[in-house]
Amino acid sequence: MKALTLIFVILIALLQYPLWLGKGSWLRVWDLSSQIKVQQDKNAALKARNDTIDAEVRDLKSGRAAIEERARSELGMVKQDEVFYQVLENSMPKTTAPATAAE
Repeated sequence: MKALTLIFVILIALLQYPLWLGKGSWLRVWDLSSQIKVQQDKNAALKARNDTIDAEVRDLKSGRAAIEERARSELGMVKQDEVFYQVLENSMPKTTAPATAAE
């Protein structure tokens, strides 16, 4: 009777091995699921970037406002009959003259 029990225990252990440690084991499935989740997050970020670029391309193809905005910001262009003012900050610190008492 003990030999039969021992045989059944060994048989059950051999049947459980592929479930826990084999090629299609639970651990492998869990690992692949986590890899899929990471890849889906990357894909979502890339899709958002692609959608932004696609919207910008459509805007550049259809309207002049985006082209004008790029010309102004990146190339420093101005329209005809438009006045351009450039404000420069003084790099030298202002010094104050000492107060003199004139009496």
